[in-house]
Amino acid sequence: MEPVRRKALVDAALRVIGDHGSLAVTMSDIARQAGVSPALAHHYFGSKEQLLIETIRSLLRQLRSDTVVALKAARTPRARLSAIIRVSFHADQFAPETIAAWLAFYAEAQRSEETRRFLVIYARRLRSNLLADLKALLPADAAERIAEGAAAMIDGLYIRQSLKSAPIGIEASIALTEDYLNALLATASPSPRREKERPHRTTQGQMT
Repeated sequence: MEPVRRKALVDAALRVIGDHGSLAVTMSDIARQAGVSPALAHHYFGSKEQLLIETIRSLLRQLRSDTVVALKAARTPRARLSAIIRVSFHADQFAPETIAAWLAFYAEAQRSEETRRFLVIYARRLRSNLLADLKALLPADAAERIAEGAAAMIDGLYIRQSLKSAPIGIEASIALTEDYLNALLATASPSPRREKERPHRTTQGQMT
């Protein structure tokens, strides 16, 4: 039962943080949401801080797992970039409580070194994933610049979800980010690797 109860507590922490809009929640609040006693919650996690750290780990694990699956299904660098964008705006990531939790963790990162470390891991992973495929399409300097811009756009559009008066939907966020990439890819000089990946026409006019 331990893995089941630990997951139930992590899920409950996510919901409670989402409801409160901050990490100013108690272990009792989380335990009540999970349907267990505060003593049991302390038994599994020791402290609220440890439970919150496990909650952000859970968010990162899910995001990484979704990204790995999406990238395996993509056949070209450009398709992989689209996969990264779509995963970043996956419906699960757009759940109100998940958005609220991410924002709460960003605020906590100003005070907690451990929370900051996890958010740095997320930022580096996103940039690295984008950069790996952009380098297959563009010279290194252009790839790095566009990777930074795309990552900033993804994070910025995500944060705007917290603005209840001006939310941007999943498909609109994906389309805006794709438009950004398409515009820059069209104007940047392709790398030699990109040229090799372009399909060639046979004498019969068919693509090979």
